[in-house]
Amino acid sequence: MVRENASIFERLEAELMRLMAEPLAAGLHLVATPIGHLGDMSLRAVATLARADTIYCEDTRHSAKLLARYGIAQPLESYHEHNGARMRPRILARIAAGRPVALISDAGMPLISDPGFKLVRAVRAAGHPVYVVPGPSAALAGLVVSGIAGEHFYFEGFLPAKSSKRRKRLGELASVPGALVFFESPARLSEMLHDARAVLGNREAAIAREMTKRHEEVLTGRLDALAARVDEAPPKGEMVVVIAPGPGQATEAGDREIENALDEALLHMSVRDAVDAVSARLKVARRRVYGLALARRKGME
Repeated sequence: MVRENASIFERLEAELMRLMAEPLAAGLHLVATPIGHLGDMSLRAVATLARADTIYCEDTRHSAKLLARYGIAQPLESYHEHNGARMRPRILARIAAGRPVALISDAGMPLISDPGFKLVRAVRAAGHPVYVVPGPSAALAGLVVSGIAGEHFYFEGFLPAKSSKRRKRLGELASVPGALVFFESPARLSEMLHDARAVLGNREAAIAREMTKRHEEVLTGRLDALAARVDEAPPKGEMVVVIAPGPGQATEAGDREIENALDEALLHMSVRDAVDAVSARLKVARRRVYGLALARRKGME
């Protein structure tokens, strides 16, 4: 076992060294960072930040801890909503001079609920390349861990702080044919859940709290039950709220879901019976299911 672990470490080190040896192209590199657990940094993210001319972030104090964890000593400068207009020309000048610069957020993917999109637009408008190093995303992590169907979803981010505006926005989202994904603060969570219950009805929902951290927790249930639970014991930490589609709004199954269901049914049914069963269970047209079954069988020949 010790030797097996050593082999894994050697392979990881070799892959990181290979990435580090590659030149980093001039341009803007959008790099995802952990949403909690620092071990979620990818090798490519580490190598990109270690080779960047400058790293721009929301809060230098916060990001400095991450860089220190991985021994990255590149210059770190702040870029946020309040200094963006002043910093963008400086960043564009660096890129125009042939330097690779990186942009990170405090947690997760840059540009998700942060002002980075203005920088991306400016870089593209100036004719410079933009690259992405994907990775952790609180919105997607919350959706996946919620257990609520994610074939179709809408990410809203933070709702308005005032109840009247929040209810108005929820009303606009009521007809969205998919799961709704929100960020919310502990201070407003209770009011948000009560408003959602009043506007959207008593839908299924989930609260994903402190994801990837020591006190990670996922609460599931109807909106009224979740609101009562939060009122009784207000949770702390960062959280994602996922609300299921309303009655009659569940979206039709996608091709992948139908194909997975067919694969399972065909293990013990004929094609004809499997098509009938999947069509009835997923409530999709038999002709569509049959077409996918034929395409799948042809692809396996």
